[in-house]
Amino acid sequence: MITAQRLLPVLRDVDAAATVRRTTALLAAGCRAVELTTTTPGWAGALARVAGSADALGRPALIGVGTVTTTDQAERALDAGAGFLVSPYPAPEVRAVAAERGAVFLEGGFTPGEIAGAARRAGAAKVFPAHVAGPAFIRSLKAVLPDALLVPTGGIRPADVGEWLAAGAGAVGVGGGLPEGPDELAALFAAVAADRPHDGGAGPAPEGA
Repeated sequence: MITAQRLLPVLRDVDAAATVRRTTALLAAGCRAVELTTTTPGWAGALARVAGSADALGRPALIGVGTVTTTDQAERALDAGAGFLVSPYPAPEVRAVAAERGAVFLEGGFTPGEIAGAARRAGAAKVFPAHVAGPAFIRSLKAVLPDALLVPTGGIRPADVGEWLAAGAGAVGVGGGLPEGPDELAALFAAVAADRPHDGGAGPAPEGA
């Protein structure tokens, strides 16, 4: 589902209420997969509230949790209904929980060795912080890991998603610069689906994980 959507919103908010509101808006705008983060106060409660949501077409949404780095966080996320887990760097503790419970885990890495290890174990890897190396790094990684699903995240603006996809990313995580208005959100997802550049959200994007 994440690769079909190609743009994965990563929500890092000031409180759980903001996360619930933004998740609801994203689903209404045509998004189906959303990543919440453990750095949001009350994240587990927010997840429990939105885990059973549906997208604009009535299909079950896929709500995951990122910045998962400990056994406790992994267990809490899965208990609250997380559809997948994401870490910003290699996280053996989370990997073990995901394996035990049969959960999807997108493990983060930055060096070629870390990324190759994650891809070898699961077929996919998160590349973080992606903005440090740029789309050319994804091209280089794909040259030696042609079958790996790479998901760059961190400092990527919505307007630049197409460039990362063209470099070989299977999907792109975007945390900063996501539009707030429903029409702008819908236009963003429509543009990505149509493989067109989108001129919204061009402001600075903070790192996301």
